[in-house]
Amino acid sequence: MKTKLIIVFILIFSFAQAQDQLAIKIIRAVTDLMSPENMKSTGTQTIVTSSGKTRTFEFESYMGGKGKSSLTRYTKPAAIRGQAFLTLNNADDIWTYFPRTKRVRKLASHAKKQKVQGSDFTYEDMGGGDVFLTKFIPKYLGDESIDGETCWKIELIGIPEQDPPYPKIVLWSRKSDYSPVKLDYFDEHEYNSKTLLLSDIQNIEGFPTALKMVMIDHKERSRTKMETLEVTYKWTPPKNFFSERSLKK
Repeated sequence: MKTKLIIVFILIFSFAQAQDQLAIKIIRAVTDLMSPENMKSTGTQTIVTSSGKTRTFEFESYMGGKGKSSLTRYTKPAAIRGQAFLTLNNADDIWTYFPRTKRVRKLASHAKKQKVQGSDFTYEDMGGGDVFLTKFIPKYLGDESIDGETCWKIELIGIPEQDPPYPKIVLWSRKSDYSPVKLDYFDEHEYNSKTLLLSDIQNIEGFPTALKMVMIDHKERSRTKMETLEVTYKWTPPKNFFSERSLKK
């Protein structure tokens, strides 16, 4: 009887280890998809407030170093044309530029949790890099179907010492190509504060790319839709492109 119990415990432990390794493998693949070496794109951002009012912006965006660096500049409407922000070190360092004052300002470290242009995306949300791998512990929760696609469901528990952007995230990744299609963000009270939905996934230069993203803020009852108009992964940033000087151009 004792031998049988030992065998059962070994089998359970081995199964748990296999599940942990699967979760890590999936998150590595998701990280690779969400953080290409370089990227250049244009798009629109539409904010819908809780009262139903809408604001739409157009922007150009650049990413380098697998998401560690990014620069976004607004092109429309005229009232905000030229406003830009630069993030380095996975959004740990942030600079903003306002053409009206012609000043570049470095934000405090806690500013990475602030909303970008009043949207439902924070500066951290707009960043990339290996945050999922370095600041969270992944756990496989099983399979679920999202919009007819079979997905892996992965729970990401934040490592407090690593200052994760959220205490917990639950992510759904398509089995067909690892593309994430849904993320639920939880606060310190285990409340599902925000949800990100990714759709219109197309193969662009070998990368499955979500051309539409909608972030829903359940507390504020607002949402922000991001639509990609053009994107390329073959762009190479010029020397010193991700710098304060580039913000003013």
